[in-house]
Amino acid sequence: MIPETLQEIMTKDGVAAIATLGENGPHLVNTWNSYIRISDDGRLLIPAGYMHKTEANIAHNPNVLITMSTSKVQGLHGPGAGFLIKGKAEFITSGPDFDLLKKTFSWLRATLAVTIESADQTW
Repeated sequence: MIPETLQEIMTKDGVAAIATLGENGPHLVNTWNSYIRISDDGRLLIPAGYMHKTEANIAHNPNVLITMSTSKVQGLHGPGAGFLIKGKAEFITSGPDFDLLKKTFSWLRATLAVTIESADQTW
């Protein structure tokens, strides 16, 4: 279950940072909150245009950390809310999860699908 506040963050301006760990160490890539969709089974679906290093790291180690925040949503202590998401990721290049994002993002080369293990509000 994706918390309601996190779902609201995903509709607002803000940056989502995706951290992976590969053979050569950590890597960080960003996308826009509003680009991320939720699958019918509760996974995060993130459009990937490039993200080649991210893909290589996930092939080595599927664990990801994602932070997502915006100043446009009420947080725990005032304006602004953020989450730390931990999960397992995979890249998908065909099928329904790919097709869903391709309709909106013509530049899509893959869908980064993240199965959430935890989503904790940090502020």
